[in-house]
Amino acid sequence: MEVSFPELGVSRNDCIEASWIRSVLYNAEFSTSASYDVLLNRTNPNKSYFKGKLDYVEETCIGERVGRVVEHLLEGLWNILLQEQSGCMIWTPYGGRMSEISEFEIPFPHRTGNMYEIQYMVTWEEEGETKEHLQWIKKLYGYMTPFVSKNPRSSYLNYRDLDFGD
Repeated sequence: MEVSFPELGVSRNDCIEASWIRSVLYNAEFSTSASYDVLLNRTNPNKSYFKGKLDYVEETCIGERVGRVVEHLLEGLWNILLQEQSGCMIWTPYGGRMSEISEFEIPFPHRTGNMYEIQYMVTWEEEGETKEHLQWIKKLYGYMTPFVSKNPRSSYLNYRDLDFGD
């Protein structure tokens, strides 16, 4: 991060390396040293609300977009992300081994042609805060429109987004 994106000011001390199951504990706001048994308790004392959205970036979305366009995308994206303390994006790369598996071996219709998936999320604690958070995620999702799949804009087959299709 210090070499590729020095302007972000991220150092090794800002990062946490963890196994997948430890990352589940971390994201559920449990101590990463807690027993895995806490995940068996189906009641979570942390009451919160969230809105999530999802996009795919296809190989054709990137095309000739390099240099200044990517720089412009990242600058605008960074400005939007800084407006919401509890907002985040999760980028999941596709390709690699996944591209070697036939679509007939494991049913996953999004394998072909997608470079990665982007999940947008915002969380909040108080029920009355809903409107401002929903406006923020709508702004972020709208900003990403030129850089993601289109005609139609696509999402994971079983992803439940009540806004999808509007």
